[in-house]
Amino acid sequence: MEKQLSVLGIDIAKQVVHLVGMDAHGAILVRTRRYRAQVMALIAQLPPTLIGMEACGGAHDWARRFREYGHEVKLMAPQFVKPYVQANNNDLRDAEAMAEAVTRPTMRFVAVKSVAQQDLQALHRVRARLMQARTALINEPRGRLHEYGMIVPQGAATFRTHVLEKLATEDAKLTPHSRGLFRQLLEELGALEARVATDEAQLARVAQMHPVCQRLLTIPGVGELTATALVAAVSDAAQFKNGRQFAAWVGLVPRQQSTGGKSRLLGISTHGDRYLRKRLVHGARSGLRWVGRQRDRRSQWVQSGMERRGWNRATVALANKHARVAWVLMGTEQVYRTAAASGAPRTPGREKAWQHRTPAARCQERVVMR
Repeated sequence: MEKQLSVLGIDIAKQVVHLVGMDAHGAILVRTRRYRAQVMALIAQLPPTLIGMEACGGAHDWARRFREYGHEVKLMAPQFVKPYVQANNNDLRDAEAMAEAVTRPTMRFVAVKSVAQQDLQALHRVRARLMQARTALINEPRGRLHEYGMIVPQGAATFRTHVLEKLATEDAKLTPHSRGLFRQLLEELGALEARVATDEAQLARVAQMHPVCQRLLTIPGVGELTATALVAAVSDAAQFKNGRQFAAWVGLVPRQQSTGGKSRLLGISTHGDRYLRKRLVHGARSGLRWVGRQRDRRSQWVQSGMERRGWNRATVALANKHARVAWVLMGTEQVYRTAAASGAPRTPGREKAWQHRTPAARCQERVVMR
């Protein structure tokens, strides 16, 4: 009986692509390499096959094209494929490791992004780069003016006003050359800020038009940037079993070092999307400024956490809660509603029932249908 190809591992690159195919029992049937222009012709000739690839540059585009031919495509994080690489590393062994890893029942997969998601994520990445350049462009004049004995206060909001004031009131400390240089830096900063404002306006338009973003905006501490970043990062909330798994994917859970039956919890992990985690933490940090003025159940919980664990840990705990609620809203047609404060303490029966609810059920108590 002729063996049939059932699994294909592909190590993609800009010019040469390596492929390793296996049958249902893991026996290698194909080891080959193709130039980029030849890959689609080969894939089109294959019967429906399980294809495994690393989630790297260009992987989502390849996955969408392979699916057009009826193949099942699964993307994996490179760090999860690495343990399956045998002996020394090369491209063919990488492809073999992908073919092996994609068949493992415990493997975690990366959802294939749509073109719209990639467009949105690219806009976020460009804005993040511009914000870094803006910070550098603000710090440079501050440092240069310090050399002339002029101290400009910190803060981007009033930076331009302070610099212009220094140039006007302490003009004698500068030469015509230095004054022209600082004015050129201010013009460069203005052009950069205009570009950032354009990108933010585009993200705001997406947030106003996208129904999932509209639901996410009902969460306190989640703005247009965070809502669009969530939509760009997560194609389908159903890929996570519950909100707790989603929060762990973002990296808003403690790292563990457990051995000998003893569990030791450390700081939050660095797994997941760093940009998305930063946006959720910044949103939670802004929300903590107002909890003292509100008396709803969420604010009382945050205030209690601040008193017991401090500002930073309460911030991460609130970001974790926002991530869990966001998972519920992305997977349902519901919006967030703040639970009113309850003056009466929970009865033992209510407390026990609350503890036995799933994280999704707890989150759904804080949302209401449109």
